[in-house]
Amino acid sequence: MKYAYPAIFTPEEDGGYSVRFPDLEGCFTCGDTMADAIFMAEDALALVLYGYEHDNRTIPAPSPAAAIPLENNEFINTVACDTLEYRKRFHSRSVKKTLTIPEWLNEAAIAMNINFSQVLQDALMHKINGDSFLS
Repeated sequence: MKYAYPAIFTPEEDGGYSVRFPDLEGCFTCGDTMADAIFMAEDALALVLYGYEHDNRTIPAPSPAAAIPLENNEFINTVACDTLEYRKRFHSRSVKKTLTIPEWLNEAAIAMNINFSQVLQDALMHKINGDSFLS
């Protein structure tokens, strides 16, 4: 899933930035530079939202940026993330699955040297996201 949330960036005395997401409890990070802070914010956002998805918790709607109060020197930047890409990057270990297919299909696939795991992965990716996922 793709998300975009407003984040509050607070400049620090050392030149870095603290970042927090007011709509998501426990979602905060920091960076030494603006580019680093944005990168870290994307990662923190994906991690927290992945946790919401994994635990089947309701994901709060993002607040309008204009409704978020700011302190001195703070500013808002919208940060986007993709939890599917996050899963692919950090949760891609293989898991064993047991399945049942007709004997004739098994024999035909073995005769053709078909990789069962690859076929199942391709079929699941197609089922989940359509053909564009396979390209």
